[in-house]
Amino acid sequence: FPEDPGEYYRNIYERIAQLHSREDHRPWGFYEVICDEKDDHKIKRITLWPKKRLSLQLHKRRAEHWFIIVGSALVTLGKDEITLGPSGSIDIPVGMEHRIENIGEETLVFIEVQQGDYFGEDDIIRLEDDFGRV
Repeated sequence: FPEDPGEYYRNIYERIAQLHSREDHRPWGFYEVICDEKDDHKIKRITLWPKKRLSLQLHKRRAEHWFIIVGSALVTLGKDEITLGPSGSIDIPVGMEHRIENIGEETLVFIEVQQGDYFGEDDIIRLEDDFGRV
């Protein structure tokens, strides 16, 4: 048995927690999958650092709905730019170019509900990206 049983069990707990973590960190912030066990939708809680933005993108197999929890967002939807604050929301149709940017000094948190028949990250078609991702 190890010299420090407490440390031994903490290490086991941390390894298990990492295996079951649903948080995915990115250069702009991170997201947590709230619900991905359904065939027709997926739900994420997305945190976007101040002055960061997601890539300008579109999806071929899913629509999205964004609901702002905390912070100030500038949403690009096609050729339109829309400012949203807490309780603001927007629908993004399948195939529509879109992006969200944190224009505030505080963290932006929003809920993303995806609807469609496929929710993989490989359904992201990036048109512009601040972090050089393709």
